[in-house]
Amino acid sequence: MSEHGIHLRHPDKIFIGGEWVQPAGGSRFTVLSPHTETPYISVAEAEADDIDRAVAAARAAFDTGPWSRTTHAERAAYLGQIAAKLMERTQDLASAWTNQMGIVASAAQFGAPSAAGTFAAYAELAATYPFEERMDPSYGGGSALLVREPVGVVAAIVPWNAPMTLMANKVAPALLAGCTVIVKVSPEAPIEGYILAEICEEIGLPAGVLAVLTADREVSERLVRHPGVDKVSFTGSTAAGRRIASLCGERIARCSLELGGKSAAVILDDYPLETVAQSLTQSLMLMSGQVCASLTRVIVSKDRHDALIEALAEAFSAITVGDPYDPSTMLGPLAMERQRDRVLGYIRQGSDQGARLVCGGGRPAGLDKGWFVEPTLFANVDNGSTIAQEEIFGPVLSVIPAQGEEDAVRIANDTIYGLNNAVFTTDIDAAYRVGRRLRSGTVGQNAFRTDFGIAFGGFKQSGLGREGGKEGLLPYLETKLLLLDGDPAHVAA
Repeated sequence: MSEHGIHLRHPDKIFIGGEWVQPAGGSRFTVLSPHTETPYISVAEAEADDIDRAVAAARAAFDTGPWSRTTHAERAAYLGQIAAKLMERTQDLASAWTNQMGIVASAAQFGAPSAAGTFAAYAELAATYPFEERMDPSYGGGSALLVREPVGVVAAIVPWNAPMTLMANKVAPALLAGCTVIVKVSPEAPIEGYILAEICEEIGLPAGVLAVLTADREVSERLVRHPGVDKVSFTGSTAAGRRIASLCGERIARCSLELGGKSAAVILDDYPLETVAQSLTQSLMLMSGQVCASLTRVIVSKDRHDALIEALAEAFSAITVGDPYDPSTMLGPLAMERQRDRVLGYIRQGSDQGARLVCGGGRPAGLDKGWFVEPTLFANVDNGSTIAQEEIFGPVLSVIPAQGEEDAVRIANDTIYGLNNAVFTTDIDAAYRVGRRLRSGTVGQNAFRTDFGIAFGGFKQSGLGREGGKEGLLPYLETKLLLLDGDPAHVAA
């Protein structure tokens, strides 16, 4: 085990029915550390039969077990325990994040507190959320109760870039709602799922309420297709989301999708360009640019374009790329070799299609190992070009000139995506005015900003539904209307 390794109790097994069980096959997934290209950990690969076992256990726990009939307060108590245990595993989770996807170690320390905060927030919501509301029937007489009940068995499919945070935003509301959950983690980042399973075993979460397994795409599709799964919650690429939506549509299964983005930073003429450059450079370094909501299109008036390019190039030149455990490192590697190759391919397309490569574009000097890509800046980008329209998922910024505010809004909205945008201006009223016109789930002023504590999700092909806060609980609930001759005892009292 490496200096920054962690110990998993049962990496050779999968967690089903409250127990660590041998998978149907003997294959393993091996994770390579992105900064060393050496093996970090190996875990069991789930097969189709394992999917069936997990669904059967989850169905039993929901249909005949106690979980869906426990009170919200009882479920909240489990969420609180999970939150506390996550904090105890802060260092393990930080090491996993760095060694699976390359985030710098100082930033990785925030992963456990973020996930723990999500579980704690949903535990608190149990006391205030209106799971049952008394209504007056529209036709008069009697009583109407609007009740919100668990959707059932949930398949939560989690990507590799921020697995613990994204897992928390699915598992916590699903458990509070009364659902049982099958977590399918990525072969490139399985450790967080194992840690969550170990925690659930420690706190005595009832058998079958949570399953965790690692599977490839073909086996994962079996989970999506499975008639015993009532809802699929997926975070990942838009291409995969389209496939999942079509499969769920065949049987009218519920689904929520948090997909890709090509988010725009709209720079109004009153905002200082040096400040813009510093803000965008900081956000670009987050997770090495492997963030779906990253502000990767920068839209600025034509007469300020060159000055912004100059400011960005200067800011990029100060970025230190290297070992994510080196305290001086500001930008780590990409998560895997294929992701590095994908990003470099987009950079070549950008140059081939006429954008001006200002800086970056290759492997940083002096780094012979690891999947590193220099912070890369393109100028005079056509919004119709590939690098302006497709999600790159790396440290690549495209600056697009516009003919004023109206044109900037048009360009920002000229995309299949609608996840996140930003308006840079000192005028709050202008930020509101432009922000209301931008077609995205979140719009921030003067920075890359999101808030999973309120709601996160996208317009258009950036997804369906929202995660985080009260909005993030709704996808795990079904609404039922009870029309009664009078109030039941607990309401009448």
